[in-house]
Amino acid sequence: MYTQGNPVQAEVHQKRHKAMDSISEVKLAEDTKLSSIVMNHAIMASVQAAKYSSQDVARYFEVDTSVGLDNEEVYKRQKQYGLNEFNGGEEEPLWKKYLGQFKDPLIMLLLASALVSVCMKQLDDAISITVAIVIVVTVAFIQEYRSEKSLEALKQLVPPKCHCLRNGVLKTFLARDLVPGDVVYLSIGDRVPADLRLFEAVALSIDESSFTGETEPANKSTELIELLDNGIMQRKNIGFMGTLVRCGHGKGIVVGTGENSEFGEIFKIMQGEEPPKTPLQRSMDTLGKQLSFYSFCIIGLIMLLGWIQGRKILDMFTIGVSLAVAAIPEGLPIVVTVTLALGVMRMAKRKAIVKKLPIVETLGCVNVICCDKTGTLTTNEMTLTHMYTADGLHAEVSGVGYNRKGEIHCNNESVKNNSHSSIRKIIEIGTVCNNAEILDGGLHGQPTEGALLACAMKMGAEGIRNEYIKLQEWPFNSDVKQMTVKCAHKDNRGEEYYFIKGALERILNQCRFYYQNGADMPMSEQIHKDVLDEAHQMGIAGLRVLAMAYGRQLDMLCFVGIVGIIDPPRPGIREAIRTLIGTGVSVKMVTGDSEDTATAIGGRLGLYAAGGEAISGDQIDHMSTDQLQDIIPHISVFYRTSPRHKHKIIKALQNNGCVVGMTGDGVNDAVALRSADIGIAMGKVGTDVSKEAADMILVDDEFVTIMAAIEEGKGIFYNIKNFVRFQLSTSIAALALIALSTVARLPNPLNAMQILWINIIMDGPPAQSLGVEPVDQDVILKPPRCVKDHIITKKLMINILISSFIIVSGTLWVFYKEMSDNKITPRDTTMTFTCFVFFDMFNALSCRSQTKSVFTIGFFTNKMFVLAVGGSIVGQLLVIYFPPLQAVFQTEALYLSDFLFLISLTSSVFIVAELRKFLERRYERHQIYKKQTYYYDELNIV
Repeated sequence: MYTQGNPVQAEVHQKRHKAMDSISEVKLAEDTKLSSIVMNHAIMASVQAAKYSSQDVARYFEVDTSVGLDNEEVYKRQKQYGLNEFNGGEEEPLWKKYLGQFKDPLIMLLLASALVSVCMKQLDDAISITVAIVIVVTVAFIQEYRSEKSLEALKQLVPPKCHCLRNGVLKTFLARDLVPGDVVYLSIGDRVPADLRLFEAVALSIDESSFTGETEPANKSTELIELLDNGIMQRKNIGFMGTLVRCGHGKGIVVGTGENSEFGEIFKIMQGEEPPKTPLQRSMDTLGKQLSFYSFCIIGLIMLLGWIQGRKILDMFTIGVSLAVAAIPEGLPIVVTVTLALGVMRMAKRKAIVKKLPIVETLGCVNVICCDKTGTLTTNEMTLTHMYTADGLHAEVSGVGYNRKGEIHCNNESVKNNSHSSIRKIIEIGTVCNNAEILDGGLHGQPTEGALLACAMKMGAEGIRNEYIKLQEWPFNSDVKQMTVKCAHKDNRGEEYYFIKGALERILNQCRFYYQNGADMPMSEQIHKDVLDEAHQMGIAGLRVLAMAYGRQLDMLCFVGIVGIIDPPRPGIREAIRTLIGTGVSVKMVTGDSEDTATAIGGRLGLYAAGGEAISGDQIDHMSTDQLQDIIPHISVFYRTSPRHKHKIIKALQNNGCVVGMTGDGVNDAVALRSADIGIAMGKVGTDVSKEAADMILVDDEFVTIMAAIEEGKGIFYNIKNFVRFQLSTSIAALALIALSTVARLPNPLNAMQILWINIIMDGPPAQSLGVEPVDQDVILKPPRCVKDHIITKKLMINILISSFIIVSGTLWVFYKEMSDNKITPRDTTMTFTCFVFFDMFNALSCRSQTKSVFTIGFFTNKMFVLAVGGSIVGQLLVIYFPPLQAVFQTEALYLSDFLFLISLTSSVFIVAELRKFLERRYERHQIYKKQTYYYDELNIV
């Protein structure tokens, strides 16, 4: 007790009063500050939210965390705060983009040429050049605009979703619809949809590497934090937008959305970054630069020779610049981008979303696909079909899906809530040690846990989990292979129990008792053996086995029983695997299941035969990388694997020179998805972590869609080769035509306007239409392409030179024939010009396929090509017959006989190409026949 006469006690008492007064002042200041914020009603920054309790934050946002916001309030806040998304800033007006095309150096040279023509009072030439420039610039603008729009559409294909409590109902919708004050539920594998002030965190760990650079996930709590500075790592009670839930589950109040979140600052920085070019684009840029260099050298030589020959320097300058515009394939990278983007959009229509354009190039090279079993090769709609209790009872469960349709039978008796204590105990553990929810027939959570809840519903025991209070939870992960919950019964909170479910091998070895008719009996070797035998039989039948146990202490557990859960193979999966293997793509199944389950499913899918070899994760651990590389080509089934095993498998395959595609849907697949050449995630059942790590997402979760994507990937590469062949043959022909004419002291066969028109054909619709040629049905049967293959091969270059030679020879012959009077007239250039254009059209027709005849693939199968070529021909006729264009292009009308002559001549490039393809096909068939004959002769000798 304090006494007035004691000075020491008086001093202590005074210090206590000062401390209490100081605390009161701080608390009053904090409350005043919070009230001020509430009155201003601005979005609360995460650094502020972390300083207040979750109750204060909920009060600030006027939300009951057990009910959530109502629809009316959501509408008001959406109007106030906007959508939870990022604005890309004001888009540059189209007119600015269009004028930007005139900054091209070659276009500026042409404009200079037009200006010189004006100064020299050659207005006709100036007008003609200007019109041609406008046409060329418009075509380039349309191409770039289409490319941008295609890429923008790609960004909208994978909208993130969230789980939010509104009006007391847990709903799943697009994260963009979140508003400040919403109550969000987080579970393992989710992406945090906005900045959250956490008010519940159960073993919650969030990967914040995108903010902090730390590879270890941050452990989260709900307590308020006195921050020393504004460091993100100190805010343990905040879930940041864009981060990933690695472990556990939790709930939080939205405190920041869109650009008002911490991620919004990073987004603003990201906006200033240009996306990297694809490898194919870079190779096309290199090719374009090389061709430009050689073209400029040739053009410079042509201008020098013309000047030496005494030709007008302005004419030679105009011809040289025009030739540069036509000969240099500046549109090559644009066409590549457009073709890739359109290919990606076609893949999206076939339910395969490619997140990055470079992946399109890699798809045709994949020669090994490693598949996660659950959710990829199988439906991931787990159904519990069998139960075996530790005291020897067998039960069978009917019905499929996450609903109460079905019954449980044991010894021909229907099992209800309290009819069989051992079976009820299994269900009790399975539902309490469980974080899933079945709402309106839909599952929120893991499929395995959903199967346990559905079984509880079938026996009328779905309310069991409400009888217990969870005190602590240790979530399942791929290392411990079990989930543990510490709980107490609501009627007897003094007695605490551990409920455990997980892998049989792990749990059975921890149990000292087994459950029999409501009592704990000492575990015996016979019970141990019986359980393992029953699990083995379930595994042979392709069932996934889960064990259940409980106890007051983790080292004194009581074994209750096992359940068998089936995840049936997807329809059509066996046929798809057979087709892929037939095309040289190896398929390997990588699963965390037991050997019996893995080999049973592998047998159903055609990946495993009796007597075959399958290896486990433990065996991989004891292997060196070299040993694994040696045996991995012969193994198709890997079982009991963890993320590190999957990563090691992929690295071994890549070290063997394989291009690996990895499919998966779970959090444990994320590392493997990221390390594979192509990570493929499931769109429906895949977690946000797996979708983030993946390069491609299967919207319908169908493995068959992978075949369609590979088919598109191969087809796109061949289409790119087709239009490269067309563009280069046109470019080389145009250069050679002018160069030979100059060397031979002939007048220029084409004027500047005509050369620019040819450039429009070369870079415009006809070239682009080759990029959207329908995929050859035989492409999927071809072996994977080597990733180091070049676009320009020796064979392709020979075909380009042959086509160019025919075009140049035919055009020069027509020019020489028409100029027999040694005078150049508009008819001479019109015939020469039309001859070159018609050669180009027939050349484009032959470029539709490198190997197949046009008569085989069909003239009208590529509607875009028909329209492009038809439009080009109509444009050519307008140039010849429409008076205003006649003046611009310096042409005159031709006769019908002229067209018949030109068509018969220019079709020669098409006829030669068709004849070459025929001879090549015949030679290939002969080589195959020789190999088969040799093989059978060897057999006869033996």
